[in-house]
Amino acid sequence: MCGICGEYRFDNKPVDQQLIKVMNDKLAQRGPDDEGVFTDQQMGFGHRRLSVIDLSDHSHQPMVDEALDLVLVFNGAIYNYRELRKQLQQQGYSFFSEGDSEVILKAYHLWGEDCPKYLHGMFAFVIWDKAKNKLFMARDRFGIKPLYWSQSDDAFRFASTPQALLASGDIDTSVDPSGLHFQYTLHAVIPAPRTILNGIRKLEPGCCAWVDSTGKSASKPYWQLVAQRPQTAMSEQQWVDAVHDELREAVRKRNDVADVPVGVLLSGGLDSSLLVALLAELGISNMHTFSVGFEDQPEEKGSEFEYSDQVVERYQPQHHKFLVPNEQVLQRMPEAVDAMSEPMFGQDAVAFYLLSEKVSQEVKVVQSGQGADEVFGGYFWYQRMMQETEGSRLDRFRKHYFDRDHPEFLNMAGAAYQTSDVTGEYIQQRLDEEGADEFIDSILRLDVTTLIVDDPVKRVDNMTMSWGLEARVPFLDHKLVELVAQCPPEIKFQTSGKHLLKRIARGIVPDAVIERPKGYFPMPALKYVRGEFLQFMRDILESQACRERGLFNRDYIERIMAAPEMHHTRIQGSKLWHMALLEYWLQRVVDH
Repeated sequence: MCGICGEYRFDNKPVDQQLIKVMNDKLAQRGPDDEGVFTDQQMGFGHRRLSVIDLSDHSHQPMVDEALDLVLVFNGAIYNYRELRKQLQQQGYSFFSEGDSEVILKAYHLWGEDCPKYLHGMFAFVIWDKAKNKLFMARDRFGIKPLYWSQSDDAFRFASTPQALLASGDIDTSVDPSGLHFQYTLHAVIPAPRTILNGIRKLEPGCCAWVDSTGKSASKPYWQLVAQRPQTAMSEQQWVDAVHDELREAVRKRNDVADVPVGVLLSGGLDSSLLVALLAELGISNMHTFSVGFEDQPEEKGSEFEYSDQVVERYQPQHHKFLVPNEQVLQRMPEAVDAMSEPMFGQDAVAFYLLSEKVSQEVKVVQSGQGADEVFGGYFWYQRMMQETEGSRLDRFRKHYFDRDHPEFLNMAGAAYQTSDVTGEYIQQRLDEEGADEFIDSILRLDVTTLIVDDPVKRVDNMTMSWGLEARVPFLDHKLVELVAQCPPEIKFQTSGKHLLKRIARGIVPDAVIERPKGYFPMPALKYVRGEFLQFMRDILESQACRERGLFNRDYIERIMAAPEMHHTRIQGSKLWHMALLEYWLQRVVDH
């Protein structure tokens, strides 16, 4: 797990090594164990390393393969690298390291642009193909690992974070009106390739791309998720057994493919509790688990310790439990916002940041439960959408998911940021794509391939990597997702969603955890905004910078601030927090 960056010049000027270093320094937290810079005329790479697989210097990056005339920077983990290594050795390739990075180089040399299809894991990598004088890059199927880029007439730059790109200078930092529309409709999800800034884009998940010496570029998907019934029907028990086997294998790979200990983020929910149970099923002992909680509000509890404690009692891991007071949440807020690659509305972003700080003091790698709700149908709005019979697919989706309908966006956005209903048009197109049997299949496919990428997945990557901590997400194993996508909805939603996981968990996870209502990693102070949190947000939105930027209509701001607890989105996010967070991120990350 690492941070990567680089520049490819089109104007025949040599890369400035100092520029690469400036970008690389911005990635130091993602890779505290080692750093490297490579330059060769118009090409320059930077790399920060978190040593997890092959801890020796042989896996130092940028990785230069003199024999193949290739150079690599890579962020991620390839869980089938040992099998691929044997396969490549049979093809005549010899290796100078023991890790997964070199396997990518050889795979590219053998299979070219098809190489990402062979990789099982999470990854963002860029290869300098000196013989062809071009860059090749790819991102994993679910965008677990980030890859941002910016292009001008003179150069193409890339990095693991926008912060690194911004440090390089000459980036258009104006706000993209279409990005703003996505931001405030899909609770901070801006589907690739857009971001909130006009000058920064990101590679789509499941895609690879090329850039040549003239600046010409192209991209294409190497993987697409099909959500259709299998040719041979399966009974409910067969589905349970098949998913159990695939999930256990996904957990095993993410525990075994590491040369350091692997812990578990234990929230007290079904998903993370099941990870602990499956590790125990695999015979893993002496595991480390980690839980965090916050202060209660009258409307909502701030921790789920009553559930995580039951899992700890059953399996007796080395458990670490942290309680964070509200004053620390507000005090550490600036750090968490600085760590956000893009503005994040999820109230648990700060929670993950504070938890990751503590966890990183004990282990370098953890397994986490992100993706289970999207893959297995755990959110309450899925069933509400299924019950809708009137209107288009977009109408049925919008009614239960959009934070703001288009008319409200127009009331909120300043004059310079008015736009058409770009989010509605995008969602309509995605829901109508072929390869999904039923309406709910289309929704789950959209969620797991697109929406999840820029909501929980990005949040966990940003916050864990801010402390040099690698988070692995077995519920987003692509073989598991491909299997579950074929499962009939009547089985998936038999018991209010996540029926398959509940069946697997029965007997190995405490019943109270299985039967509890869905939790959302609570941080009530950012949902029920009052006191010093309200003043904090008021100060941001009344600042001179906010007024001059003009993102928001002042009348709309005043109406929300007058009664913040009366203005929540359809999935219970604070509209005041949404506005304050984006403006605060722009002030801290972009303006300075």
